Amino acid sequence: MVVEPTVSPAVELLPPRGLILISGPSRGGKSGWAEHLAQSWSGGVDYLATGAAAGSDPNWSERVLAHQQRRPQQWRCHEVGGQLIDHLRERAQRSTSAGVSASSAVPPLLLIDSLGTWLAWHLEDPPSQWQNRCAQLLEALALQLGPVLLVVEETGWGVVPATAIGGLFRDRLGALQQTLMQHCHTAWLVVAGRALNLTDLSHPVPPSP
Repeated sequence: MVVEPTVSPAVELLPPRGLILISGPSRGGKSGWAEHLAQSWSGGVDYLATGAAAGSDPNWSERVLAHQQRRPQQWRCHEVGGQLIDHLRERAQRSTSAGVSASSAVPPLLLIDSLGTWLAWHLEDPPSQWQNRCAQLLEALALQLGPVLLVVEETGWGVVPATAIGGLFRDRLGALQQTLMQHCHTAWLVVAGRALNLTDLSHPVPPSP
């Protein structure tokens, strides 16, 4: 027997402003859930793609094309790559210059997919530079006038990475997730096509002594 999935309305799941973290393993449905939430927003939607553009890798090109085809045509897509922070700053500056405020108009929703591919652009940062970059990301996110959906990969559930660079990617992404969680309005975990509201179902881990 095939059980038809039921999708809850997303209208009540988005705050007027703030960060919403959506994490999960590869092919688990996290991008699809983020897009589902975004479609309930009454204003415009800006999709910020941090991965490389479709190119010579057929597998990556296929995934990029699948994402493009399922997004509503009215969404604005920006391929920001590793320049996510600069793009967020420029957006905030344009809003300020235009006199746009949260009370005068419905600001656009931002969907950032994903933080893992953004991290990959900066994996060679020395530790101090990476910490500074994360702080700059938080500052830039705080400047946005509407809700921001952050898609992030779960990388720590599998085998221990066989390479040092793989371990560094896992550790930095996990630490970034925990930092962002402290600033999020809502956090979702998406596994096997099911979305769990971590904000309602979980408790924060106490900080290490």
